[in-house]
Amino acid sequence: MKIKKIKLPKIPKSLGSINPVLLGDLLFRKDHRSETFLELQPEVRVEILASLTRPVKRDILMHIPEEEVVAILSSVDPDEATDLLQILSRKKREKVLLLLSQDLKDSISTLLEFDAATAAGLMTLDYIQSDVGDNVAAVAHKFKEHEKRTGRPPVILVMEEGKLKGFLPGHELGFATKSETIGKYVKRMPVISYAATHKEVQDLFLAHPHGKVAVLNDAEDVVGIIYSDDILKVMQDQESSSLYDFAGIHDEESVTDSAHRKVQNRYRWLIINLGTAFLASFVVSRFQDTLSKYVLLAVYMPIVAGMGGNAATQTLAVLVRGISLKQIELKTAFRTLWNELGASVTNGLINGVLVAVVVILLNHDVKIALILAMAMILNMFVAAFFGTLVPLIMSKLHKDPAASATIFITTATDVLGFLAFLGLATLILH
Repeated sequence: MKIKKIKLPKIPKSLGSINPVLLGDLLFRKDHRSETFLELQPEVRVEILASLTRPVKRDILMHIPEEEVVAILSSVDPDEATDLLQILSRKKREKVLLLLSQDLKDSISTLLEFDAATAAGLMTLDYIQSDVGDNVAAVAHKFKEHEKRTGRPPVILVMEEGKLKGFLPGHELGFATKSETIGKYVKRMPVISYAATHKEVQDLFLAHPHGKVAVLNDAEDVVGIIYSDDILKVMQDQESSSLYDFAGIHDEESVTDSAHRKVQNRYRWLIINLGTAFLASFVVSRFQDTLSKYVLLAVYMPIVAGMGGNAATQTLAVLVRGISLKQIELKTAFRTLWNELGASVTNGLINGVLVAVVVILLNHDVKIALILAMAMILNMFVAAFFGTLVPLIMSKLHKDPAASATIFITTATDVLGFLAFLGLATLILH
């Protein structure tokens, strides 16, 4: 069988911003992914790699020549180069390491020794050390040598008796006289242990906003620097993870995954949701006599559950944000709960009146209008109550509130919403 040759799209030589057509080709045209990538200018390759999912990034790096991988690693910071190397297979990584410059190889080898889940996994090695008694000219010489060797300006760490005293802002090299000692220009620099978790690093940056933190080993020697943009990347990853969890999607799922993988990542959540749906159906089945006599009730049942679910989602979003920012916890929740309940009653009244007016105009049934309005208020109240407390309880139990709270809240609004609506209908219409 003759195979038709597919002509690759012409790739622009440089990109001011990432071309969405090009990005789509790299994401979905797996058979021509590496060829398309190699058509790009070197600077564009680095830019677009940052926008690709981890599986696609790995596929590209595994299928392009080692020399091209080296060129990419040499053009990014050592910590970014380390992250890219960790994506590769062991065999490919060893081949690439053999081709790296000695400076970059030493930096990467040092970073690879540390656990990626710790503060050391976030640090970079772009720094120089100077003694507090050094003059500006000597420090400037070290600065230029490092920048010439690596292509990146270093952080100037100031040491006193072998221990970190602080850092010297780079601009001082241009304003101070060459013969001055740097001691009087030293600024305080926060420090953190190399073994600290990403959460601890994040808390440090949130509590004391600054541009960089020094990473120390057990002997309190400096082993690296963490910049604020590095921890911002971690926070963005956590937000993405929470968004996936909120939707019941595995945090490593990407847009390029096969249908089989997507099923593997999602089916458990859907089965759990199916179980809660049967619970809601069971509640409805208890009121078959009422529904058979008043068929109009079935028409308006979805409105009660839907409005309760939407209201609960709004409350949950606010609470998850508050928990992540440490603005609220279970023991301080009373005021928030009170405000949410008050808002829910008001919103229930507004929407209840509106839906009652619609029912009266369309169906001329005042009793069902009243039942629907009352059920709306009750389910809004339920949504606020569970939407506030469930994520706080999950957080107290050290569970991700975004991932675990949705099932319980949806179950509450569906089950109690139907119970309120059909229960009121049974009492008022019989």
